Amino acid sequence: MAVGKKTSKRFLKITLIFFLSAVISCATSSNQLSPAEPSEESLSNENQSEDSSAAQIESNFSPFSEKENPSNNQKKSSKNKALKNQNDERLRKKIGQLFVIRPESIDSRITAKDLAQNPSRGTADVSSKMAAFYKKYPAGGFCIFARNIRTPVQLKIFTKQLHGLNPSKSPLLYIDEEGGVVARLANSKGFNLPQYKNMKSIGDTNNTDKAFSAGKNIGSYLKQYGFDIDFAPVADVNTNPDNPIIGSRAFSSNPVLAGKMDVAFLKGLHSAGVLGCLKHWPGHGDTKTDTHVGYAETNKTWAQLKNCEVIPFKAGIENNLQIIMAAHISAPKITGNYLPATLSKTLLTEKLRKELGFKGVIITDAMEMGAIAKNYSSGEAAVRAIKAGADIILMPLNYVNAFEGVLAAVKSGEISEQRIDESIMRIEKMRKSLTVLF
Repeated sequence: MAVGKKTSKRFLKITLIFFLSAVISCATSSNQLSPAEPSEESLSNENQSEDSSAAQIESNFSPFSEKENPSNNQKKSSKNKALKNQNDERLRKKIGQLFVIRPESIDSRITAKDLAQNPSRGTADVSSKMAAFYKKYPAGGFCIFARNIRTPVQLKIFTKQLHGLNPSKSPLLYIDEEGGVVARLANSKGFNLPQYKNMKSIGDTNNTDKAFSAGKNIGSYLKQYGFDIDFAPVADVNTNPDNPIIGSRAFSSNPVLAGKMDVAFLKGLHSAGVLGCLKHWPGHGDTKTDTHVGYAETNKTWAQLKNCEVIPFKAGIENNLQIIMAAHISAPKITGNYLPATLSKTLLTEKLRKELGFKGVIITDAMEMGAIAKNYSSGEAAVRAIKAGADIILMPLNYVNAFEGVLAAVKSGEISEQRIDESIMRIEKMRKSLTVLF
C-alpha cells in the first residue's frame, strides 16, 4: 500500500469534505445551508492524525526496523569478529613468549622421527614456510644445538634470520655452552674457539677469577655469533659419585665454593652481554638417574637441601641472577608426591619464589626429555608447569600441542590471563637486563 505526500493527502481530504457537503446540501434542500468550511485548527488536527497514521503504516509495512536492519547487524558482526581476532592474536603473542623451542619445531622439512633416526640432522636456515608457521605459532626464543651448526658463516646468517622472525620483539637465542663436554659451539668443527676441560678443573683452583674469565670468554664468542642466553653454569653440587649426568660439569662438591664459582662465571658471561642461567633446580648432583631418559628423584628433606644443593642457587639470587632452570627431579620428602620439580608448585612457587625470594624467570628443563614425555602430553605438561610457577616452557616434544594446550587453558579460565602477564613481566625484565652489568 502506497502512502502519498502530505500535500496530496490534504488536497484529497478537502475535496472529500466539499463533496460530502454538496451531497448533504442536495439531500436537505429545505435548509439552504452553505457547506461548512473546515477550520484551520480542524484541518491541522486531522492532518496530524493522518501523518501519524501514515508513519504507522510505513512502520508496519517496513520489512525490518532500524535495530533489525541486516546492514547494521552485518557491520556489528564484522566489528565484533575483528575485535575477537585482535584479542586472539594478542593472546597468541603473549602465550608464544612463554616458549623456547627448537628451530625444527617450526620446520615441516624435518619431523620428530627424522630427529630420532638421525640426531645430526637439523634445521640450519629459515625458510619462507617456517616464517609463515612462526606467525601462527610465535615463540619467545629458540635453542640451538650442534645439529643446527654448519660453519661460522652459516651460523651468523642463521641466528640473524631467527632474530628477524619478529622485528618488533626479536626471539631470544639460547644455547648450552658450559665449557667442557657440553659446548655446542666450541666443540663444533671449523670453529677456533676457547676450549675448557671441564668446570671441575676450574673449581679445583679455588680461584674465582678463572671462573669469571671462562664466563667472559664463552660469553664473548656467543655474542659474536648472535646468542643472547647461555644455559650455564651448572649449579649442581657434585656429591654423588654414582650420578650419571652431572659429574665434572659441576664446579665442586663443596656447595659454598660451587656458589662462588657460579656467581663469578655468571658475571663473566654478563660482562660480555650474555645472560647466564643456573641449573638444575632443586639440585641434580645427588641423584642416581638421568632425567633425559626417565624418572629421577632426590631423597633429601628441605633442611638437607638448604644445607647443600640450595646454597649455589641462593648465592646467584643474592647477586641479581635472572634465570633458573628447573629439573625434572621429584623430591617426595619435600612435596609429599612424585611430581617433578618442573610441575611442582611446592618447589617452584612455595620454595624458590616465596622462601628464597627469587624474582627472576623460571624456565623448565627440556620438556621433550623422557621424565616428562613418557608421562604427559606436551599440552598437559605445559599447562601443569605454568600452574606450578614456571615462566618459560623449554622445548616441548610437540610445540603445537603445547601451545594450543596453554591457549585453551587460558580461554577456559584454568589459567588466568593475569597469571600469563606475571610471567611476561618477568621475561621483559630479563630482556632489559641483557645490557646491564651485574
